[in-house]
Amino acid sequence: NGNFILSNYCRQAEKVFNQDLYFKRAVKYVGEPMTHLESIASSAVRAAIKVKASVIICFTTSGRAARLIAKYRPTMPVLSVVIPRVRTNQLRWTFSGAFEARQSLIVRGLFPMLADPRHPAETTGATNESILKIALDHGKAIGVIKSHDRVVICQKIGDTSVIKIMELED
Repeated sequence: NGNFILSNYCRQAEKVFNQDLYFKRAVKYVGEPMTHLESIASSAVRAAIKVKASVIICFTTSGRAARLIAKYRPTMPVLSVVIPRVRTNQLRWTFSGAFEARQSLIVRGLFPMLADPRHPAETTGATNESILKIALDHGKAIGVIKSHDRVVICQKIGDTSVIKIMELED
């Protein structure tokens, strides 16, 4: 079967890929001073590598943060949770986010997921937790997260960017 042979080539290529060297070169290429978002993205990847996380979950509205994380080619998949923005023109309601999630499909290592549009982009802590639970369930469903795995979460709450490391329970 041709698909099986091709997947074997991909697996072998991933095994010999020197991620540490690539990460160092990518950081060097970006230079200093880094932008705020670039710094958060590289720190999330570095933290995920150091704690041997099984996945990086990135909350984003535009997809830019997730693409920056993927730029550093982490060894683990990146689950991009696109949080839609709800808009109205006084006659009807629309939301953005589906386009941004589809764009993420072409980026290596990104698994996009569109969050529930009923949750606003500027979310509260309780809403963030419910979206995180849905994202974790989605990650388990697609097979990138298992029980007792470590997960790195990258999100922006208000004006503060947060990188959180979680160890999952059952």
